[in-house]
Amino acid sequence: MSAESSVDDLAATLYGAVGLVTRRLRHSPAAGELSLPERSALALLDRQGPATTAALARSEQITPQAVSTTIAGLERRGFVERTPDPDDGRQMIVSLTEAGRQVLQDKRDARIRQLTESLTAGFTPAELATLQTAAPLLERLGQSL
Repeated sequence: MSAESSVDDLAATLYGAVGLVTRRLRHSPAAGELSLPERSALALLDRQGPATTAALARSEQITPQAVSTTIAGLERRGFVERTPDPDDGRQMIVSLTEAGRQVLQDKRDARIRQLTESLTAGFTPAELATLQTAAPLLERLGQSL
């Protein structure tokens, strides 16, 4: 077996494993459930700060109309607010509110608790140590993509 084949196998295994974990976490119920587009918009605003709907649409690679619909729903729930763009009166700047930040944090906390329970119940101390060693490498892999 060649080194390249071994790396290809590792890539395929990681892709499947990370995808499975992500899907399971996304599809398990959580209080104050947000849709995937809503979670994505809130997370983007949390990471990158206030933005226009056009900028959000470009970042998410979706239509401005789809972003506007998502933002309108988030605004009705008090998770985002819109203010006029000081540089272009035709545009609105969308910002995360404290309630939006809190719902995002609650969602993250619920997922972390879910992972903690799975790790505690299903892994030996040696396996947990291996995962502890691998976690920074997985983070670096994600940042390199």
